[in-house]
Amino acid sequence: MTPTARAAIWMSGAIGSFSVMALAGRAVSLQLDTFELMLYRSFVGLSIILAVLTMTGRWHMVSRRNLGLHFTRNLAHFAGQNLWFYALTLIPLAQVFALEFTSPLWVVFLAPFLLGERLTLSQILCVASGFVGILIITAPTLFEPATTTGTLAAALSAICFALTAVFTRKLTRDHSTLSILFWLTSMQLGLGLICSGVDGSIAVPHGLNILWLFVIGCAGLLAHTCLTLALSLAPASVVIPIDFTRLPLIALAGAVFYDEPIGIALIIGGVIIVAANIVSIRLSDNRRSA
Repeated sequence: MTPTARAAIWMSGAIGSFSVMALAGRAVSLQLDTFELMLYRSFVGLSIILAVLTMTGRWHMVSRRNLGLHFTRNLAHFAGQNLWFYALTLIPLAQVFALEFTSPLWVVFLAPFLLGERLTLSQILCVASGFVGILIITAPTLFEPATTTGTLAAALSAICFALTAVFTRKLTRDHSTLSILFWLTSMQLGLGLICSGVDGSIAVPHGLNILWLFVIGCAGLLAHTCLTLALSLAPASVVIPIDFTRLPLIALAGAVFYDEPIGIALIIGGVIIVAANIVSIRLSDNRRSA
């Protein structure tokens, strides 16, 4: 089996995990707020990481260097994940995913300021095209309060995920994946505890929600692991376009399970965002090989 074929298999795992996490996140939102959801998700994730580190004897791979950068990255991811789960309760699943897919374009936009990378005219046009896609998706419901709030939350989550990606680039120069995941889950457990307990009350999950939270915790770790392994086998120009198949799949899931409409604005806007991402990735690959 070729590396590209193996990368595609790993990406199918990532796509399934991200989609399951979205469905499970909406299911538990009836009992838990997003801070409580992140608290329990981080607890599950940290438990798994601790077990892996202990059973494989890899504690030496957890480094205490750059804790400030770890915290900045994990705070951005914590904010983005909370906004993402909140958006799931307000707008259609496909709309959340479409807006999330603008995150790579935000990485292109932010990289010159945070990493000192050069931004070309072609990349600027790709970013602008992505924003046109956002406007097309959001225009039909622009003045509906609940939908506007959900759209804003999803759009802001994409920016937070972009910041997370930029900071991750810095951390991967000196840290292993296990080290990054350990600090991610442990710091977000603390953030979740503080934010969910600020009102003096933390809801305790019961019944089926306990299972859903376990699914969310496992799916989150599995998705990022599959994505990392896929990127280690094939270039981003091959891997990321496969990830975009999440959009039609989650649109179908939303239609089947929640009777969510698939409008023409979502289709056109989603295609523009995906196309802008693919062009941007290929431009980046061409620059590296030049």
